[in-house]
Amino acid sequence: MKVSFSRSMLTAFAAAVLVASGAAHADVDLAKSKVSAVSKQMNVPTEGAFKKFSAQVKFDPAKAAQGSAQMTIDVASFDLGDKMYNDQVAGKDWFDAKTYPQATFVSSAIAPAGGNKYNVTGKLTIKGKAETVTVPVTVAQNGATQTFDGVLPIKRSTFNVGTGEWKDTSIVADEVQIKFHLVATK
Repeated sequence: MKVSFSRSMLTAFAAAVLVASGAAHADVDLAKSKVSAVSKQMNVPTEGAFKKFSAQVKFDPAKAAQGSAQMTIDVASFDLGDKMYNDQVAGKDWFDAKTYPQATFVSSAIAPAGGNKYNVTGKLTIKGKAETVTVPVTVAQNGATQTFDGVLPIKRSTFNVGTGEWKDTSIVADEVQIKFHLVATK
């Protein structure tokens, strides 16, 4: 059985997007944070999560433009709940984790978008292919804890995820939604 590329792709993007804004360095609590990808295979939504990632965030709402975010995801940690699927997604046709073990996101700009919303622009790199993306991020502050939530739609084909027989987007959709929830404490 074959695994959906969209799930994998979404997760990678989600992880990349998680990086939000910054001024004061915050430690990301990985146990409370999540990066996942949602895609459709034969028009049925599927979701998987990356189990290993790291993130660094600097964010002060009063100085959003000075913020920064970085994320590194271990693509082989993508979990669809089945070892066979997980191995397939880590393989050459999808993430090619042996050749490209990490997906990364590095912010280059953070701009207020009204209220507690921000647009975070940066480079998302998957399978050695870097693209500039802008991720809408919602920030919540509760004392010293900040949460960063967002969804980044990407096209898996842009990053050569899902090659060979998986290149056909009529079975596994090209669009993948990277979803993330980061919890950070200053």
